[in-house]
Amino acid sequence: MSVIENSKLTVVGAGAVGSSVAYASLIRGSARHVALYDIATEKTEAEVLDLSHGAQFTGSSDIIGGSDISVAAGSHVVVITAGAKQKPGQTRTELAGVNANILKTMMPQLLEVAPDAVFVIVTNPCDVLTVLAQENTGLPVGRVFASGTVLDTSRLRWKIAQRAGVAIASVHAYIVGEHGDTEFPLWSHATIGTVPILEWQPLDGQPKFTVDELDQIAVDVRDAAYKVIQGKGATNYAIGLSSARIVEAILNDQNAVLPVSTVLDDFHGVSGVALSVPSIVNSKGAQPIRETPFSANELGLFRRSADALREVADSLR
Repeated sequence: MSVIENSKLTVVGAGAVGSSVAYASLIRGSARHVALYDIATEKTEAEVLDLSHGAQFTGSSDIIGGSDISVAAGSHVVVITAGAKQKPGQTRTELAGVNANILKTMMPQLLEVAPDAVFVIVTNPCDVLTVLAQENTGLPVGRVFASGTVLDTSRLRWKIAQRAGVAIASVHAYIVGEHGDTEFPLWSHATIGTVPILEWQPLDGQPKFTVDELDQIAVDVRDAAYKVIQGKGATNYAIGLSSARIVEAILNDQNAVLPVSTVLDDFHGVSGVALSVPSIVNSKGAQPIRETPFSANELGLFRRSADALREVADSLR
């Protein structure tokens, strides 16, 4: 992949997720310059040193970092992963209060050193934090958005591809709504190649998908993070890769369609909350695709997701 000249990515937070975003971005060549910022000086310097030692093998990108916010100066994209992490059994929304305070302090400081950046919020609950970040900064809604359900969509496509016996890239399906417990798939438009998912005949002789099976897949995708957190304490590799993918869409001005989470304005009647919907992502940020069709049932689920998040956001204001 060609690295855009002098493009700069800053990753805020040097924990499991932040260092994985930096690592994935270096390996994929997502940006020409990568910076890692965290208030934990020793940890950040150690992560940067470890990543730097592999620079021979990662192409033309370089990495710097530290606990002084000036490392973020001139960034084109800032990915925010800083915050308390989700503990086993804890929902993303329970994290909200702690991480909202961290973000409120940090956003003005980041804007000062990187006034033209596009901000991508990965810290959970990312949808709620996106609303607060946008309100606190007054940035255009497209320039501050969450990674949303890009990862959940990847989990969904992986599961369908395994069962259907096709390449993941041939599965066209999206998870939308909250990045969390009220998320759901847009089954009404899910296809494998051009074939509607319920009509697909697996090549290995397995039966077709059933509605019950699709419902179970949706539950497995929704709960996937809990399973990983229970076993290893954090999800980091896949969110690192999906964040790097979003960064590339921005820096290379790709107009890529990704299910990121922006503060919505009359999207199917929903306003004032950030939810993931298929959106066009380019150098200006993210723009929801208003023509995305929802079935009547999906609209109900989408509004339920909006109500749940509005409640959390209101409790933090």
